[in-house]
Parts: sequence; C-alpha cells; structure tokens
Amino acid sequence: MKQDQFDQSLQSYSRWRDELIHTVEHYQSWLADNDMASPEQEFGIFETIEALRKDRLTLAFVAEFSRGKTELINALFFSHYGQRLLPSEAGRTTMCPTELFYDSDSDSAYIHLLPIESRLQEKSVSDYKHEPIHWTQIALDVGNTAQVSEALHEVIRTRQVPLAQARSLGLYDEQSDPYFRAHGSAPAQVEIPHWRHALISFPHPLLKQGLVILDTPGLNAIGNEPELTLNMLPSAQAILFLLAADTGVTRSDMEMWEHHVRAAHAHAGDNLVVALNKIDTLWDELKEPGRVNASIETQRDNAAEQLRVERSRVFPVSAQKGLLAKIRDDERLLRESRLSQLEAYLADTILPRKQEIMRENLVSQIGGMIDENLAFLEARKEEAAKQLAELRSLRGKNADVIVHLMSKSREEQAAYLRNVESFQNSRRLLQTQARNMLEALSMDSLDRLTNKTRDNMTHSWTTNGMKRGMETFFDGARDAMEQVSGHAEQTRMLIRATYKKFHEEHGLPQLTPKQFSTTGYASELERLYQEAEAFRRSPVTTMTEQSFVIKKFFISLVSHARSLFFKANQDANAWLKEVMNPLVRQIKEHKATMEKRLDTLRRISESRDTLDSRIKELEVGLRHTRAQLDSLQQLRHALHNNGSGRKVASENEEAPGRDATEIAI
Repeated sequence: MKQDQFDQSLQSYSRWRDELIHTVEHYQSWLADNDMASPEQEFGIFETIEALRKDRLTLAFVAEFSRGKTELINALFFSHYGQRLLPSEAGRTTMCPTELFYDSDSDSAYIHLLPIESRLQEKSVSDYKHEPIHWTQIALDVGNTAQVSEALHEVIRTRQVPLAQARSLGLYDEQSDPYFRAHGSAPAQVEIPHWRHALISFPHPLLKQGLVILDTPGLNAIGNEPELTLNMLPSAQAILFLLAADTGVTRSDMEMWEHHVRAAHAHAGDNLVVALNKIDTLWDELKEPGRVNASIETQRDNAAEQLRVERSRVFPVSAQKGLLAKIRDDERLLRESRLSQLEAYLADTILPRKQEIMRENLVSQIGGMIDENLAFLEARKEEAAKQLAELRSLRGKNADVIVHLMSKSREEQAAYLRNVESFQNSRRLLQTQARNMLEALSMDSLDRLTNKTRDNMTHSWTTNGMKRGMETFFDGARDAMEQVSGHAEQTRMLIRATYKKFHEEHGLPQLTPKQFSTTGYASELERLYQEAEAFRRSPVTTMTEQSFVIKKFFISLVSHARSLFFKANQDANAWLKEVMNPLVRQIKEHKATMEKRLDTLRRISESRDTLDSRIKELEVGLRHTRAQLDSLQQLRHALHNNGSGRKVASENEEAPGRDATEIAI
C-alpha cells in the first residue's frame, strides 16, 4: 500500500524546517563575517535554531472511554507493524495520559511511568518531568514487536485500593460512580490507574520528524488531572475528539467537549477535529449501500449540530477496519473505512497551519533582526555617498570653503552630543520604568501572594472561606498583570519618542522599535481565572476533603499561573535588553562618522593629498556596503518566501547576559 498522505506531508514539513534552519544559520554566519552581531542577537539566533531543531507537532486524542482512540492512533501511525502496537481492547484501555514521541537524547527506546502516588505531593507532571528519579523506567526492544507490545500494556495497568486511599488521591467521586448511584453507598474497594502519566520514546519515522501523540483517558481521569486541560491540550497543534457512531453524542461526551476540549482550544478553528468512529457498526449487508451511507451522514449532521462545529470538521471513520485494511493491503476496505479522508485533512490543513505559524514567528524574530541590519547598512551607505559627494565637490576649492565646512560640522557635532546627553537621561528614565515593570512580574511578588492565599485557605474553617481565597489569588494576579500592562505602555511611549527624536533631528534611519505586549499573557490568565471559577463553584469541590481541594488548586491553577508570570518576566527582560540596541548602535555609528568627517576635513586642510586617498577609501567602503546589502537582501528574501504557501509539498511535488535595566552606549 502506498505511503500515507500524512506521512508524506510530515516528511515534507521536516525538510522545509531543515531549510529554515539552514537559512537562519546562513544569517548567523553573515553576522559573524561582517562583525555585526550583538550578544543579544547571537543569543536570540541560537535560541531560534534550537527551537526549530526541537520543534514538535502535537496531536491530542481526546474521548470518553471505549470510543476507539488508541485504535485510531494505531491505524493512523503504526499499521506498518502488522499488528496493534498500542494496547486496544474492549472496555477501558488508556488509563493515564500518555505521550508518544522520539527522544533524540536517549540511546534507546523506553517507557517512563509516573506512579499514581505522586498525586499526594504538590507537584505537577511538568515538575516531575525534571526529576527522573520518580519515574519507573522500562526499556523497549524495538527489534522485538512482541516485547514492545507487552511492555506497552503496562500503561493500562490498574489496581484495587481501599476507598479512603482513592479519596486521598482524588480519584473517587460519588457523583460519577455508577456503584454509588445503584446502591446508595460507596464501595469498599475502588479501581484506580497504577500510573499517573506515561512517556513513551519510540524511533518511529514520524516521531523522529517531530510528531508527538498525546493519548488521554476518559472524562473522569481527564478531570482529575487538570494539567491536561490547562497546559497539554491548549499547547497541542490539533485536538482529535472521538465519538462513537453507534451512540452519537452522549451526555459524558458533551460534558468532556464543553468543559475540557472546547475550553482548551477556544479559538482553534480548523485545528479542532471530530472523528465519528466505529461507522462499521452501522454497516448492514441487508441494507442498500445508499441507506447505510445516509445513516452515517445523519449521525455526522447530528454530531456537528450538537457540538456546534462545521460539518466539514466531522469525519466518519472506522479505525478498526482502517487498521485491518492497511495490514492486509486492502484498498477497498480502506476506502470504506474513510480513514484516508481524515489523513488528508491532517496533511492539508493541520500541517500547513503549523507551518504558517512557524514561518510568521520566524519572520517576526529573525526578519526583524535582518530589517534592523538592513536599515543600519542603508544609513551607512547614504552617509558614505553623502561624504563622497561632499569631498568630490572640494576638488579645486580654496581653504576658506574647507574651514567653513569644518565649522559647520563642529556645530552639528555639538548639537548631536547634546542630544546624546538627552538620550542618557531617557535611558535612566527607561531603567526606572523597567524596574517597575519587572517588579510587578517578579516571582517574589507572586510567591508572596501565593503564600498568603495558601495560609488563608489552610486556616479557613468553611468551604466559602476557601473559595474566597481562590478568588483573592486570581484577583491579585490580574491586578499585577494590569500594572505590567500600564508600565509596558509607558515604556513603549518613551522608547518611540526617543527613536523619533534622533530620526527627525539627525536623519538616523526610521526604525520601529520591537514591541512587548501583555495581551497574550492577560488572555491566558483570564482563561485560568475562568477555570478557577469553574473549580471554585463545582459541587464536587464542596464535597471534597479540604486538604485535597487546596492541593489540587495549587498543583493545577496556581502553578500554571506562576509559569505564566515566569515566562512573561523572561520575555519582558529580554525585550528591555534588546529594544534600545538598534538606536544605541546607530548613535555610536553616527558619532564615529561625524568624528571621522571632522578628522578628514582637518587633514585635507593640511594636505590636499589626503583628499584623493579619502575619496578612494570611501569608494571602496561604499562598494563593500552595497555588497553587504545585496547578500542580506537575498537572505531576507529566502526567509520571507520559504514556505510562504499554505500547502506542505507532498512527495511528488516540489519541496519548497546583563540585566535589562543596564542599557548602555
């Protein structure tokens, strides 16, 4: 059977990403060869190249139990193994969130499993990922399919524990327990997952090219691990939400969709996909094919209407028949499974969107640096051409003309130096603004708020008191972000005014200083606040033991807010380090040029032989600057046009260190 379309497109995407890395490395070499790289630029380019090399495309599979998630993953990505690689059986299979990827830093394939008891500690899964000692490790023998398949069954392992232990782990809720509803009392023993999270590194070709598959448990499990909703699902490039064609949209499906999927990708658009699985349950040899297809389309229309998504994003499939068709190389069965239509959508929509986002980010980051270099060289070229014309006009002129030019140049230099002194005053004001902004974003400030919230919640005797503590925390965090926004706007105004002054009064290139916005952080904080409100008002929160409510609140919501503030602090610090550098370099260059011009005029007044030698020197320099501009323009063109189209090419197409407040001249 021919290579899958998604497989082809991901390979093409990988080649495109390698071309981008080559372009950025070429620019890095150009800066070094022309001695034009600032330390901040060098660090920024290094981080960009590393980010490109580590780039991953995450596809998250989300569904209630028994919807066929794991079978669909097998059918889409692992059919060439000739069997089910991931365990897919009747009933509950995926019992803990599972990430499949390729770890290029490891010499061998592995499974890392985080024990369920880790939920007793106030640490998120992200925190534990930095502490390998807590994970159980199983080596995978990739040459032995049976061993791999058997080892992967560990992911679905469960065990029976006393009710009290299940409660302490936050894994028992009367509201969702069928036994409690049937008998009016809780069971003595409760079945729970053996593991909290699984990391599987496997040398699959698609995983090697950056694909990451996130397989999630059902509704109860996903609700018990808020980090999935708060972090993992929102960071995925696409979410595939599975339904069963024979049941349609059930109550638990809708609850998961509304509370965990749609909320995680509120603005996902094309990247939120619905798979209506198990259409083979509607196949009926006693019915006409047209009537069978009509039944499938009716279920598709109903699902689209209930979930409020476009019909074009609901894909009827049979994962089981698709997997079987690929293993048996049965083209007819593959067509009937409709799996290829879903693969085509992933290849033609999800990958190109990921490609476009990456290209836009790269054009913004590296393209901004290149534009700054181009403006710098254009200014140097214009200044050299101006001096060249001025010196050529001095041929045959008497000494009085040269003396007049020297006097005029000294006046211009004096005015310029006064403005440089004014710039130093602006720089001091900017340092004050920077300190205020970074203080509002500081981890110390947020930790004080966190500790105060924890103390208030721990010593509260009522559920309402605990809930007020949660509200107080987010009110404080939102106030802090609003303060940052105000400081950032004042800082932007000061920087723009400073740039404008030197452009209008001294003809320096008109550059648009890099911007820093808190909009994205504020939006994410608002999403966290809405999650906190839902958690705060939930009846389950009211009925859950107080210590566990506090623990869950801090592990999920507070830790995520802290990560958000940390990222904002880093980005603001980096911005403040870089934002004045273009103007600083221009000021230095212009100052050196004025001094050189005065020195040239002085030497010409002493000896006319200096005039011709300086003209030749300027002519050589001008040719060199023009050559630099040409090569840099070519790099800019390559960056802006590499992969600018929406479609990723397929196989038969053309593959396309100081503190921020220390800003010194």
